[in-house]
Amino acid sequence: MKKTLLENIDSPSDVRKLSYTQLMQLSDELRSFIIDVVSANPGHFGASLGVVELTVALHHALNTPYDKIVWDVGHQAYGHKILTRRRDQFHTNRKCKGISGFPKPSESEYDAFGVGHASTSISAALGMAVASKQKNEDRMHVAVIGDGAMTGGLAFEGLNNAGSLNANLLVILNDNNMAIDPNTGALSEYLLDISTSKTYNRVKKDVWRVLGKIPDARKIAQKIDNGIKSIILRHSNVFESFNFRYFGPVDGHDVVYLSKIISDLKSIPGPKVLHVITKKGKGFKQAELHQTQFHAPGKFNKTTGEIIKAKVEGKQAVKFQDVFGNTIVELARKNERIVGITPAMPSGSSLNIMMKEMPDRAFDVGIAEQHAVTFSAGLAISGQLPFCNIYSTFMQRAFDGVIHDVAIQKLNVVFCLDRGGLVGDDGETHHGVFDLAYMRNIPNMIVAAPMDAIELRNLMYTSQLRNHGPFTIRYPRGTGSVVEWEKEFAEIEIGKARLISEGLKVAVLSIGITGEFVKFAISNIDDEKQKPQHYDMRFVKPIDEDVLHLVCKSYDTIITVEDGVKQGGFGSSVLEFMAENNYTNTVKILGVPDYFIPHGTQLEQYKECGFDSESIKDEIQKAYAKLV
Repeated sequence: MKKTLLENIDSPSDVRKLSYTQLMQLSDELRSFIIDVVSANPGHFGASLGVVELTVALHHALNTPYDKIVWDVGHQAYGHKILTRRRDQFHTNRKCKGISGFPKPSESEYDAFGVGHASTSISAALGMAVASKQKNEDRMHVAVIGDGAMTGGLAFEGLNNAGSLNANLLVILNDNNMAIDPNTGALSEYLLDISTSKTYNRVKKDVWRVLGKIPDARKIAQKIDNGIKSIILRHSNVFESFNFRYFGPVDGHDVVYLSKIISDLKSIPGPKVLHVITKKGKGFKQAELHQTQFHAPGKFNKTTGEIIKAKVEGKQAVKFQDVFGNTIVELARKNERIVGITPAMPSGSSLNIMMKEMPDRAFDVGIAEQHAVTFSAGLAISGQLPFCNIYSTFMQRAFDGVIHDVAIQKLNVVFCLDRGGLVGDDGETHHGVFDLAYMRNIPNMIVAAPMDAIELRNLMYTSQLRNHGPFTIRYPRGTGSVVEWEKEFAEIEIGKARLISEGLKVAVLSIGITGEFVKFAISNIDDEKQKPQHYDMRFVKPIDEDVLHLVCKSYDTIITVEDGVKQGGFGSSVLEFMAENNYTNTVKILGVPDYFIPHGTQLEQYKECGFDSESIKDEIQKAYAKLV
């Protein structure tokens, strides 16, 4: 049987041999290949479909890997991976020991920069462009940034610097008016104004057609184009104010035109912006209609678009994020000071529930984590009670704001850190394993981690009863074991642990969801004399010193368990307490070791780190064996 074009593409050098007509065929085949694989092996879907033509055009027009492409975030990069020697491995995407879901230089020379968090592409590509300039290398450097990522402050910092350095940098703005959820803010409205102004685009097209063969036409057309923008759109171009030459908007699904214009732009020196209009989910009807749902839909029927849900019997445990989303609405109905904030994750955090019922009290601030924190600080100092919901991995980007703008002023901002701990197939860039360590070292900060959905609900309730100052509640991705979670609220005493089960000689101290693993491990130990005392500590700061004194005086061996880094985390806080009080018990810390945990399932990662239920059971039995 005759091979398809895609089957004959072993590297971008093969793409560069294709005719323009073949580029269209390759784009269709690449889109179908992504649909076939991702429907059965879940991953990020809509964003990569939207840039199929752009991906093909880039590798056709550029001399990759010598020319460098930096993909912002990486949700867009599946087509890139397939065209760069990873077609036959693509079915292993995001699986344990398979290829990463994000660009990764250690995986391929075509992945120019490792990415996972938004808004980094312009700064990274600029650094690479300046380095090439210093080495007299004639390379093209391209940053492909989604318009959602353009809301991040780092993107503007990169633009500002690039405009003054005059490096050979092309920024391609992939404008689909979507991040995971629809974009918000003045920038998205500005881009929409440009891309939907029929008068502007018609006049601009006519100008370029008339001036096409005139010497120095580019310079003349650019000046006229600026005038058109000012007259028709009532403002000049924001990118040109950063000293970038602006081209567009152009059809992001016209692969032939894209290849030609990218090739032309190679000969224009200095910083440039190509504004490309695309549709997220392009070519798959359901993904086009339901763009948020099909950002990362899980398994789905590639013919009907039906998302395939695992069959379950009986009532199931709810996701932690939905406990948050429903609980904040319930609390906000009773406390008019409560407001909700999220940086571009309303559906992922379930703040969209509050946004629907109380749109004037819930805010999506765009991909801008530090702004989310300092915006919350402004609300708090004015008497409001902000619940600032940020994925744990993204809160790392706002660390200075937490210290300087919230903690020093002892403002009552409740930080709800979703996806705390190991998160599974998103891998190294998205694990929330550092939060317990980096939050517990901040003065005035309370740090708590609920073991189950009821505890999350009660911690949220507790955080808004009085002015506690900054209050962090950290919870994991996915579900716990509790099904009946909608209980009456109960206040939790700050810094107090709870006893889960009694035992002798060995004590296990857990924090957060790992308490569930410990419970299961203990339930599978047959010998009642080898079942340890188990405490759910609930708070890393302030830690329950009464329980620690009791444990250190009464138990020979202490095992601590956390879904976070061991260095500086919960186990470290126990050791610090023991050192200060001259205790010499044997201590075993179970947690995330000192390396970045690769992608895989959460269960595979727990096992690798040694705190899945079976590993915990083994450690308990080892502890008792040493005491015999």
